[in-house]
Amino acid sequence: MQPQKNETNADLTGDVWAGTGNYMRILIIEDDKDAASWLMKGLKESGHIVDLASDGELGFAVANEGRHDVLIVDRMLPKVDGLTIISQLRSNGHKTPILILSALSDVDERVKGLRAGGDDYLAKPYSFSELLARVEGLGARKLLDPKDAKLKAADLELDLLTRTVTRDGKPIVLQPREFKLLEYLVRNAGHIVTRTMLLENVWDYHFDPQTNVIDVHVSRLRGKLDKGFAEPLLQTVRGAGYMIRAR
Repeated sequence: MQPQKNETNADLTGDVWAGTGNYMRILIIEDDKDAASWLMKGLKESGHIVDLASDGELGFAVANEGRHDVLIVDRMLPKVDGLTIISQLRSNGHKTPILILSALSDVDERVKGLRAGGDDYLAKPYSFSELLARVEGLGARKLLDPKDAKLKAADLELDLLTRTVTRDGKPIVLQPREFKLLEYLVRNAGHIVTRTMLLENVWDYHFDPQTNVIDVHVSRLRGKLDKGFAEPLLQTVRGAGYMIRAR
């Protein structure tokens, strides 16, 4: 059974996306290739990083790593069913928000899903706009601990809750993709970040697209970060990559 296709307001350039404005890493556990492909496409176009597991056994293994902000779990899966996955994850102490997808839409079935540990339940067929709203709503529940909500490097500070950036107390306005790029660089402050690392972790590319997308964004980000300051923060390490100066 296929989901109903609705248009989204996603911007394909990655500079602006619909919804909350915050990207998430989402895991889809779905064995229907067409449904999974369509869902991945919509979520990626909405600015999120998406991983896919096509059976319950693999899905549980990946979800158990705890790297995702939201899980989308189909109920009827090969090898291990969706409710078993959810129950095992909850038994292991995982609190990641979970949206259950299922063709089983009766109230009793919904109750089973929620009692197994699901946070929300969406029956197939569904509209993508509703799914996106529910996923982003679940993601918003996974609030950061205030002590982990800020990243600092030298006089630069990122607030991950408000998605704001300041340098020496002065606000710096960034586009969503620029914020995502800067966040990754700051998390690795003092260390060289290669182009491959940026492609995989900021653009979710696992191949070289043979474009200058990184150069363009780094140049734009450098202009915003270092303009008017005597000490440049964003450095290019020739032949290696880029680095945010830690101190």
